[in-house]
Amino acid sequence: MEDHEILDLFFERSEYAIDETKLKYGKRLQKTAMNILHSAEDAEECVSDTLFQAWEAIPPARPTSLGAYLAKITRNLSLNRWEASTAQKRGGGEVTLLLSELEDCIPGVAGPEENFEATLVTEAINKYLETLEKATRKLFVLRYFHGESIRELSERFRISESRTKSILFRTRKKLGAFLEKEGVQL
Repeated sequence: MEDHEILDLFFERSEYAIDETKLKYGKRLQKTAMNILHSAEDAEECVSDTLFQAWEAIPPARPTSLGAYLAKITRNLSLNRWEASTAQKRGGGEVTLLLSELEDCIPGVAGPEENFEATLVTEAINKYLETLEKATRKLFVLRYFHGESIRELSERFRISESRTKSILFRTRKKLGAFLEKEGVQL
């Protein structure tokens, strides 16, 4: 089913909207949550919470990209769950590594002023991503948005792990330079 048809079901308040959304996007959302949480139970709960939030938000929202909209909700819910979990046990892991890799080129967010700044940073990052070659952009987004491991990316793109790390390192460095040029305080 096409996204616009699924969105029409949401606007009709048909419960089939949830079924069709899960059928089309469920595996991808589960994988994104799993990459962050490493728990099938927690990941499944985040996907369910994502579908509930989509049900609550659509309508009035009508996202232009349903897949991206859902992925963002899943990612945010997963990160929130991960933060709550690690606040209790202070573990390391892939998410800590992902965040530490990006901390040199993306500023942190705290209050309302910082939230406004975060919107500007997001726009600048999107602008930067548009300048990248398609494969590099996809690699970067899969790593830092969907949380895929270096090994998974290497297999998916059929390149060595060291090449994958190198591409990501250079892309992060270029992102930092781009953000500085755009006036973003790092």
